[in-house]
Amino acid sequence: MSVPLLSESIQYLKGVGPKRADVLAAEGIRTAADLLALYPRRYLDRTNVVRIADIQAPHPAATVVGTITRTRFHARRGRGSRFELTVSDGSGGFLTCVWFQRARAIANLFKEGERVAFHGKITLFSGRWSMSHPEFDRVDDAGPKLDTGRIIGLYPGHASFDAAGLSSRLFRRILFTWFKEKGAGLEDPLPPELAAEFHLMDGRSARRAIHFPKSREELDAATRRLKFEELFFFQLMMGAIRTRVQRDPGPPLTADGPLLTRFMEQLLFTLTPGQHAALQDIRVDTSHGVRMNRLLQGDVGSGKTVVAVAAVLMAIDSGCQAAFLAPTEILAEQHFRTLSAWLEPLGLYVGLLTGSTPAPVRRSTLEGIAQGSIAVAVGTHAVIQEGVAFERLGLCIVDEQHRFGVMQRAALYSKGDRPHILLMSATPIPRSLALTVYGDLDVTVIRDRPPGRQEVETRLLWEKRRSELHDLMRREIAAGRQVYMVYPLVEESEVEELKDIKDAESGYQEVTAAFPEVHVELVHGRMKGADKDAAMQRFVRGEAAILVSTTVIEVGVDVPNASVMVIEHAERFGLSQLHQLRGRIGRGRHTATCVLMCDFKRSEASKTRLKAMVETNDGFRISEVDLKLRGAGDFFGTRQSGLPAFKLADIAEDTDLVAATRTAARTLLTADPGLSRPENRVLRDYFHAFVAPEGLSMSRIG
Repeated sequence: MSVPLLSESIQYLKGVGPKRADVLAAEGIRTAADLLALYPRRYLDRTNVVRIADIQAPHPAATVVGTITRTRFHARRGRGSRFELTVSDGSGGFLTCVWFQRARAIANLFKEGERVAFHGKITLFSGRWSMSHPEFDRVDDAGPKLDTGRIIGLYPGHASFDAAGLSSRLFRRILFTWFKEKGAGLEDPLPPELAAEFHLMDGRSARRAIHFPKSREELDAATRRLKFEELFFFQLMMGAIRTRVQRDPGPPLTADGPLLTRFMEQLLFTLTPGQHAALQDIRVDTSHGVRMNRLLQGDVGSGKTVVAVAAVLMAIDSGCQAAFLAPTEILAEQHFRTLSAWLEPLGLYVGLLTGSTPAPVRRSTLEGIAQGSIAVAVGTHAVIQEGVAFERLGLCIVDEQHRFGVMQRAALYSKGDRPHILLMSATPIPRSLALTVYGDLDVTVIRDRPPGRQEVETRLLWEKRRSELHDLMRREIAAGRQVYMVYPLVEESEVEELKDIKDAESGYQEVTAAFPEVHVELVHGRMKGADKDAAMQRFVRGEAAILVSTTVIEVGVDVPNASVMVIEHAERFGLSQLHQLRGRIGRGRHTATCVLMCDFKRSEASKTRLKAMVETNDGFRISEVDLKLRGAGDFFGTRQSGLPAFKLADIAEDTDLVAATRTAARTLLTADPGLSRPENRVLRDYFHAFVAPEGLSMSRIG
């Protein structure tokens, strides 16, 4: 059976042994399954074996197999030594191979009369066909010919592998031995019907072909099959989490209670069609006694917070409380002020819990939450992680959810109160990423913008044009408006590659000197919370014309009077982060401008990348570009907990497989939620052994 076979230790495989097993284990390779998933990092095509007599012109990559007829070492003082040998393949021609580096060591590797395969670039030198520094494989060794006349894999290298003699050649022999001795016992983890439906190579053949492809076509087919499998099992995991959560009971919420009705009547604006649609999705989710599990995403300024407040009022109208969570204290405080302004006129109390909350205030807030007098608790994730007791928690809202990973969400789902879950993200998420990372969620997207929201003009400048930037800032400040200046570092760095990067503290000094007539504030993450909040509030009140900052103002800060956003060293930020920063302006009635200061000498490629920011304000278009440039793992700036670490699949490139595997996984779970049917036995065992996180059992779902 496959699972026990794949779970076996590789220590006793020929060519491994205890010492090499320890080296491999340090890199996470302990079992046969780990070994088979050590895919080649690239391939060399050595199928092009040529006869020397047939060579008519230089060749960029060829293989010649022949017998060494002559060896010669040339020792030279001052000019270096060289080693050369002559090869004959019986066709009537001769090939010279020459080494200028490590010539003495190379000379000791060969003897006349040996049969060797040489791989490299064939050139004409002094009237003779020759190869310089070719790769080589002896073909008289006992055993299979794994290195010549075929496409061969080159495996990831580590210093520890080299020290233990774990070369690509040895990996090929270890893997060949495993397939020869054990491969017949492999079972395909995917049902035959699924493989047939999507025209996939069978699992056993694919696992062998990815290491020992007979042709480029076979390698492509094996790669597609294993990509599909990676994506499918991740989709199966997300679908299983989704199915389990959807079976949880949730408190039925009133769709149009008195508080929500009063709130809507008092709003000074009309909801957009996108906001209405999002609210309707929430009404449907929460009206049937089944737990809501929804992601609400929308571009900067799309009006997600108003929809969230409406959901909060639905919970309160139904006799429940709500928790509103944010990833940082500064964003939690911003939400606290916003919710208080909207809810206190309705006679509702909002409590704030962060690490900076004074002990007496914290005690009274906890008491109010436990007694139910506080309707909404706002804070960081600690609100639900430190035993805060709610009288009746009916709704949990998590803002900037992209900082909340898959497994963290799974922990949130298991909270004893089983509240409805509404996750929000202002980072536009590409469709392929949403179909994987958020496969456990229902997704609502608000694509329209509230009336009056300004388009932001974006300009690209470099240091020689800083005077243009200063002229723009002076004009806007003279007109009574304000400016953000964002830096990638807090203070000057001693790291060599960062020495030329402007930092916020030095920038504050430069800006203060350049604009002595106005008040400038400085905000960064190392400041005390009270000092940071005080500086921010002075800017919000208009007492400061310029705010110098790091990315702590990326989310949550709302200053409609700010009309200019300057981002220093824009080439060091991801596009989605730049878009978030740009979203801090254009919130009032004034024309807004975002200036990207870029050092093109350090990053010429940034010109092309940053053009996407100049050309469009559409966050979803920008997110697609960002995903392709940076990859899924770094899309959010830091690797998200629970983000799939695919070895072959690429979410940005394999969008067709992403969609196909999501459909396939959901279809399978609909027909057999617990994977209990006999035809799904191997799939279920493989899923539990190698994919599912601890605690996610199909038996609990089925």
